[in-house]
Amino acid sequence: MSRAGQLAEASDLIDIDELIAAYYDLKPDVAIAAQRVAFGTSGHRGSSLSTSFNEDHILATTQAIVDYRTAAGIAGPLFLGRDTHGLSLPAERSAVEVLVANGIDVRVDSRDSWVPTPALSHAILTYNKDREAADPGRADGIVVTPSHNPPRDGGFKYNPPHGGPADTDATSWIADRANELIASGLEGVKRTRFADLDADALGSYDFRGVYVADLENIIDIEAIKKAGVRIGADPLGGASVEYWALIAEVYGIDLTVVNPDVDPTWRFMTLDWDEKIRMDPSSPSAMASLVARRDEYDILTGNDADADRHGIVTPDAGLMNPNHFLAVAIDYLFSHRENWPADAAIGKTLVSSMIIDRVADSLGKTLLEVPVGFKWFVPGLLDGSVAFGGEESAGASFLRFDGSVWTTDKDGILLCLLAAEILAVTKKTPSARYAELEAEFGASVYQRVDAPASPAQKAALAKLSPDAVTATELAGEEIIAKLSHAPGNGAAIGGLKVQTAHAWFAARPSGTEDVYKLYAESLRGEEHLREVQEEARSVVTEALGDVS
Repeated sequence: MSRAGQLAEASDLIDIDELIAAYYDLKPDVAIAAQRVAFGTSGHRGSSLSTSFNEDHILATTQAIVDYRTAAGIAGPLFLGRDTHGLSLPAERSAVEVLVANGIDVRVDSRDSWVPTPALSHAILTYNKDREAADPGRADGIVVTPSHNPPRDGGFKYNPPHGGPADTDATSWIADRANELIASGLEGVKRTRFADLDADALGSYDFRGVYVADLENIIDIEAIKKAGVRIGADPLGGASVEYWALIAEVYGIDLTVVNPDVDPTWRFMTLDWDEKIRMDPSSPSAMASLVARRDEYDILTGNDADADRHGIVTPDAGLMNPNHFLAVAIDYLFSHRENWPADAAIGKTLVSSMIIDRVADSLGKTLLEVPVGFKWFVPGLLDGSVAFGGEESAGASFLRFDGSVWTTDKDGILLCLLAAEILAVTKKTPSARYAELEAEFGASVYQRVDAPASPAQKAALAKLSPDAVTATELAGEEIIAKLSHAPGNGAAIGGLKVQTAHAWFAARPSGTEDVYKLYAESLRGEEHLREVQEEARSVVTEALGDVS
């Protein structure tokens, strides 16, 4: 019997001492692919226990970032933050040793506490405001987080001066340079031992205070306060815990931090679908404890460990599907932000729900459909040509009231507060509004599943041409689009998307496992979705041909 959704037991918990010891003791061999520095859609991730996230990785990657920013003419301060994972503090200290030795002006949290990813993005943009793109004094940043990953993991992400995730050109360069440094025995890595640092070696920045004080310029907090919306915020043991407390204090809203505990083993979590501890606020299993309290508050929210993702729980529907809330958020914002640019587009990833397409069309707004990865929204959010960018995996950000940029990375805190604003202003829960959207546009059934794929098959899938798909119908409907590049920006999607009038599927290779990810959606119900998925597997198999 599955234990998904049940409280973690002692046998599920990691040994923090063992985890940290392995960080310093185990040395990676870059001849082994799994032990190399490799940036996915959101930084390098791994575990010290599997020699994929260790001291040498972080020393080398930090030096590589220093070398990259030097070559790019970036000479301003570097903002550095961490989340609550057990490996985050050791990795942050390793990064400090290299940054200081290289003479970088490092700005760390003034309270020596946790920094959510959106707060770091906000800090970079705040510092760089009104600076020209070629200004060498611009700031950039590093956030030490594996996001929602299990407690055994660590993560390391670079955000350039635009404040968002680094693009593939940057991360490929950094990863290659880091692996060269590891292979050379760290020759070329400058380092000053953390214990030997002077008291004034590091600069400081009040990430929390500046971020919270600015929220009134993007969220109608007065409406939330006036309506008396009762909010229960669960940081899920992550970096947002002290931010939620300050939001309640500064703005005087009815907000309770329902679980203020921080524990790097995450012993208070309910197990995810695969019986692992994972801080995913979009997972019904991981959010089971919060869903059980749905009747205690008007809005309940969850964030992952670095607070770049959101989960929304309502009394009438429980945990909302991330696609559903994105559709509601878009529908609301473009009707209640009168100072946004009239021609600003709605950004979505190509594996997000068709309901968003319908909402965009009803609003008369341009839809910008891009590959998976929040980095694709960065230019548009910066210049205001994209007012909202959202991912199917519960990550999004949008513009301030005046149409200027807020963050260029995902902001889970922001989207949670938006749920409360929607309720306060419309007197409807986001889930009630979504029911109205479904009645108008059709009921969406959406699922992502994984299917086995060899490394060769994954490589072939990433390079598939639409011409490889010979089918003309999918689940009884005519195929109207076969895509290997995103329609919004022409960028390669690293896979394939096939679409009909009422359904679609997309297949993309996993970056870390021998599987491919199959996304599918139907507006014609569960049975039709199953037909779409079954035929999608056949289409992919046929397109891959004899590749094994």
